Amino acid sequence: MTKFKRIIVKISGEVLGGEQGIGIDLNVVSYITDEIIKAYELGVQIGIVVGGGNFIRGSKVAAKGIERVNSDRLGMISTILNSITLADNFISKKTNAIVLSSIPVEGIAEKYSVEKAIEYLSKGYVAIFSGGTGNPFFSTDTSAVLRAAELGADVVLKATKVDGIYDKDPLKYKDAQKFDEISGSEVLARNLKVMDLTAFSLSYESQIPIIVFNLMEKDGIKRIVLGEKVGTFVKV
Repeated sequence: MTKFKRIIVKISGEVLGGEQGIGIDLNVVSYITDEIIKAYELGVQIGIVVGGGNFIRGSKVAAKGIERVNSDRLGMISTILNSITLADNFISKKTNAIVLSSIPVEGIAEKYSVEKAIEYLSKGYVAIFSGGTGNPFFSTDTSAVLRAAELGADVVLKATKVDGIYDKDPLKYKDAQKFDEISGSEVLARNLKVMDLTAFSLSYESQIPIIVFNLMEKDGIKRIVLGEKVGTFVKV
């Protein structure tokens, strides 16, 4: 018996880029799809929101002179590249997958709608949501929580390179303390760089919890859906 019936997994583009965080590391892609399939085989409905930071991050490009709206559009397009790569890898492993895009890319991905997404999830597809929210100034973290709210998901799993939320950067400070559980308001009060304010606000309003975990630790997603304590649980 699984604890969650429908989940949204948020994957950063940098994770897909491997050690350098740039481009697409197909070995990492294969590892990620293997990890997701382990949960999928338990009967869990899975949606994925992937970032595009391995190709371009809108806010950083904007700081270098490109108008922010256009830089965010470049970021949205980057998420489509990542989504198609993930879908192709799922399909190569005999797992049904579909890319739904919030921005129209006819002939490449279907246009996202709540109804269409629920239909595909109910039919057993891994649904990969690209294009962010379809609007500039919103992060893919916000997009992940938005899709969870729209689709009635039980939880958002934020896949990272660390095993949860710490009081300071564990990659820089050996004495960093991990939180097993924390509220979204405390994350914001402590200025912990986990998700942006909009994503946390929507999570709170929609009463959708977030679990932050290390994607590179094997069986993490499977263990989470089975109800084991993995990473940090952000309560709402």
